[in-house]
Amino acid sequence: MDINKVLTGKSKGNYKAINWNSIDDEIDKATWEKLTEQFWLDTRIPLSNDLKDWRSLDDDHKWIVGHVFGGLTLLDTLQSQDGMAALRKDAVTQHEIAVLNNIQFMESVHAKSYSSIFSTLNTPDEIDEIFHWSDTEEFLQNKTKKIYSLYHDDGHPLKKKISSVFLETFLFYSGFYTPIWYLGHNELPNVAEIIKLIIRDESVHGTYIGYKFQVQFNQLGENEQNDLKDWMYNFLYDLYQNEEKYTHLLYDQVGWTDDVLTFIRYNANKALMNLGQDPMFPDTEEDVNPIVMNGISTATVNHDFFSQVGNGYRLGNVEAMSDSDYDIGDKKNKK
Repeated sequence: MDINKVLTGKSKGNYKAINWNSIDDEIDKATWEKLTEQFWLDTRIPLSNDLKDWRSLDDDHKWIVGHVFGGLTLLDTLQSQDGMAALRKDAVTQHEIAVLNNIQFMESVHAKSYSSIFSTLNTPDEIDEIFHWSDTEEFLQNKTKKIYSLYHDDGHPLKKKISSVFLETFLFYSGFYTPIWYLGHNELPNVAEIIKLIIRDESVHGTYIGYKFQVQFNQLGENEQNDLKDWMYNFLYDLYQNEEKYTHLLYDQVGWTDDVLTFIRYNANKALMNLGQDPMFPDTEEDVNPIVMNGISTATVNHDFFSQVGNGYRLGNVEAMSDSDYDIGDKKNKK
């Protein structure tokens, strides 16, 4: 049975309800539970507490923060509007579609989170300039268009998954470097808290989609595998060459370029690992700036619910209501 025809109502057979008590792939259920457990929203984080730090930065550093987040907004928009929709077309189980729906929503939350940062730190004119820049900047648009094209190539479903993992686990990280660097220097902690929440999500997204890739990749013949691996490494290097130029554009003015390039090469290797492949670059964890390496840890930090929500986001305990809870008048009369 073609699951996509069933789910879109185009099949002559009956529409099939999703049954979470009958799981074809336990990774679908485990991933759903992980993603829902770590659900968060940007509105719970007090970004205004970072204004003092923000005002202490010089213009070059403010420019980097704003434009880094402009670039990340564009990439998250691509993931939420095109990426998960493209992967859904090739889903094998209904539960996989449910997980991709969850990921799609959280990518929209990520994209919105940057606007929350902008509205707190930047003027309206600055925000307009940032979005104009992200919509027109050559190297940023280059990588976006490369991924977009593959998302819309239905003839190569595994290339879609490769593209998604490269975006989630590699291309985001030239932007993630900045807020994590500030966090390591005790600046902009609430802005960085949002980024740590996003990194925690992206870690699950990249691992899950990489796993789905490996399941299908392992079913290919040896020649098909070798051809796809050759394409994968060539595509990654093509993306890296563009990312080098993008990184110079962003970071040359403050002298961070070499450190950022080491960081993104390390994460390119992590993307390959998610896909079950060998690393391309010699860079390891030991080569990355230790302050930044410590910052990308997805270990949780819990905060009081009413003051600040950290990346150990805690939901309150809920008790089911009974009929007696609605007897407000009777309770008052008994006092």
